[in-house]
Amino acid sequence: MHVTQQPRLFYGWIIVAVACITVGISMGLVLSLGVFVEPFETTFGWGRGPIGEGILYGWITYGAFSLIFGFLSDRVGLRRIVLVGGLMFGIGLLALSRMQTLWQFYLFHGMLIGGGVGAFLVPMTSAVTRWFTRYRGLVVAIVNSGSGLGSMVFGRLTRSLLMLTDWRTTLLIYGLLVFAVLLPLAWLIRNQPQDMGLEPYGGVEPQSMPAGGSLGGYSFTAVLSTPAFWLIALMHMLCCMAHSGPLFHMVSHMLDHGVEKLAAATIFALAGFASIPGRIGTGLLAERYGSKPMLVFWLISQAATIVLYRVVEAQLSFTLLALWFGVSYGSVMPLYAMVTREFFGPRVMGTSYGAIFFLSCLGMGIGAWVGGRLFDSFGTYQMMYLLGFTASAIGAVCAILLQPPRARALPVTPVLAGS
Repeated sequence: MHVTQQPRLFYGWIIVAVACITVGISMGLVLSLGVFVEPFETTFGWGRGPIGEGILYGWITYGAFSLIFGFLSDRVGLRRIVLVGGLMFGIGLLALSRMQTLWQFYLFHGMLIGGGVGAFLVPMTSAVTRWFTRYRGLVVAIVNSGSGLGSMVFGRLTRSLLMLTDWRTTLLIYGLLVFAVLLPLAWLIRNQPQDMGLEPYGGVEPQSMPAGGSLGGYSFTAVLSTPAFWLIALMHMLCCMAHSGPLFHMVSHMLDHGVEKLAAATIFALAGFASIPGRIGTGLLAERYGSKPMLVFWLISQAATIVLYRVVEAQLSFTLLALWFGVSYGSVMPLYAMVTREFFGPRVMGTSYGAIFFLSCLGMGIGAWVGGRLFDSFGTYQMMYLLGFTASAIGAVCAILLQPPRARALPVTPVLAGS
């Protein structure tokens, strides 16, 4: 294929910007649903356990569709995937604004919103790794930082809108936002630089082996046969199980301790803001020092912040802890995609990371649901924070034990001397 001279503005940066904005809006809206717990309780009389159960269904569907869309991203154009996901997401938000019963919440959030969001983070993360050889860790971190940016913006924005209007109008506005922004952005997406006659930024990737793998990387069947895959998946699931409860119930927990509503939403937004430099900084450090040491460090840090939520009660303490918590959970999140590509190569990155991400979404849903159930049973989140600490600590042990898959005896194309 003929490759043209690189333009002054490499188009891959546009792909990164589109991915960051799309992930920011989608994940920001999903994570800000914690702000809706109080108005849902007031309107319908639902407990936090049943609301958390709806969040669980959404995360399970999110994970399943991330796997499906990740698989398709290795085979079809990413633009179609984003358009389908955007339609599902927007329709889900509009439907949620009109819900009247708990089963409608489970259906609209659990199927349409959860499924639609699955079209964004995993497929787009896989896509940007194809556009960049140099700065790959940085661009993966930038895309992942969209989640933190989105939660920062939409956490406080949601509370401000709820003070001006009701929750139904707020969700209606968000549904229209998806149609007005996400769907038009999809038309800027290109699947890989070769589609535009370009090389990846930094040049064509050398034919080097992933850790323990063969040239070009593993097949998905081979990935599933490695202990490393299942350990990464378990680690990601435990990590998300640990921080999802504190994230989803953060606003409710502060309200229970007398923090004013807008202040609680602002502190939640600060946690999202703090996660951004964590994600980007860790992406750069992982390129230099490797993903595994960063995983161990930040999982331990996350465990420490979670257990401290058992003792803080004042607004200033909540603010400081939210900043530390945001840096910790934000820093660890891009590392799973990076270690997946590092261990298994680019060949089935979308499918492999999609499968790992599915289990992480199961952890996210379980953490939010169990946190709500424990609160309904005991009237406190103390047990939730203890379980979160335990899950994150076990994840750190898994990271210490993680080893690259062993080299396989596969035929490799000979490399000529001097080439």
